[in-house]
Amino acid sequence: MEIPIIDLSMKNRIELSKQVVKACEEFGIFKVVNHNVPREVVVRMEEEGAEFFAKSNSEKQLTKPFGYGCKNIGNNGDVGELEYLLFPTNPLFISESSKSISNHPNKFRYLCPHLILKLGQNLICIIFISMSNFDVQTIIHYIYMKITTLMNCSDAMNNYIEGAKGVACEILKLVVEGLGVQDKFALSKLIKDVESDSLLRINHYPPSMTTDSEMDPCATGNTNNTIGFGEHSDPQILTIMRFNDVAGLQATTHDGIWFTVPPDPHNFFALVGDALQVFTNERFTSVRHRVQITDTLKARTSIMYFGAPPLNCLITPLPEMVKPPQNPSRYKPFTWDDYKKAMYSCRLGDSRLDPFKVHND
Repeated sequence: MEIPIIDLSMKNRIELSKQVVKACEEFGIFKVVNHNVPREVVVRMEEEGAEFFAKSNSEKQLTKPFGYGCKNIGNNGDVGELEYLLFPTNPLFISESSKSISNHPNKFRYLCPHLILKLGQNLICIIFISMSNFDVQTIIHYIYMKITTLMNCSDAMNNYIEGAKGVACEILKLVVEGLGVQDKFALSKLIKDVESDSLLRINHYPPSMTTDSEMDPCATGNTNNTIGFGEHSDPQILTIMRFNDVAGLQATTHDGIWFTVPPDPHNFFALVGDALQVFTNERFTSVRHRVQITDTLKARTSIMYFGAPPLNCLITPLPEMVKPPQNPSRYKPFTWDDYKKAMYSCRLGDSRLDPFKVHND
């Protein structure tokens, strides 16, 4: 099965917007070509990610406060054969999110709000450190040594984020144009908002033949097909994804038929998220997808930009998508923060939108 290809260089914008809407309706995933993101921006982001994941397990574990994780997907028992880096893309969000740590008040005995390092032009990393076992000199040494040696990729990330965000905004503008929405920036302005809750995630799936657990903490030595990342939909508005030349991404049709998405390291893939399903009142459906790791000697790397609204954004169908009584709103209004809180209590494959649906008896 071949997914649609959207060429952003098409001159006929009306036709282009129709193609984007059709791709979202019929597949929920499509390839984006001629996206104007310089190749060197993508290559540099790949190189920085590869350099990080090539480090020893003991080195990578030191960067857990900065977004590193391995195998665990969420907090409810889901696992996969991968390691990853996860970064908020908005400095204001990072600052605010530090306050929500109160959900786990015993996790950090002391929060150092003054220990803020600005990484590049747009990315700020807040450092949470337990003060019970470290003096100030040790903390400062930790910050400067580990950040500069293990996470020295802020410029690459910032450039990549800006490029991926630009692609996402252009697609969302085409979506609203194709849907006949009056406000041409109704969706794109949400991820351009200064308080956007967007994320950047880099997934690294080790070769299934790898057995060196020191160099690769996710190594299993399993030569059989393995679920690298289980079935799920993305909760945000739109995902802009790219991955290297190693296959593994699979998506499902609306009829539940799984198909493999062939790799194309030169272009992006766009995926409809849960929030966009709500904004369009289910004219679009978020695409369910997974990563199936096959027997290979080469690692698979994927980079996702998850375009999300601000936490206080009201998630509700756009006015043009609701025409009662024939097509009433299918969802109760809720904020993005409400949805995130509900999502944290769900397993990866759960249908997370069900509690927010309007049930017309």
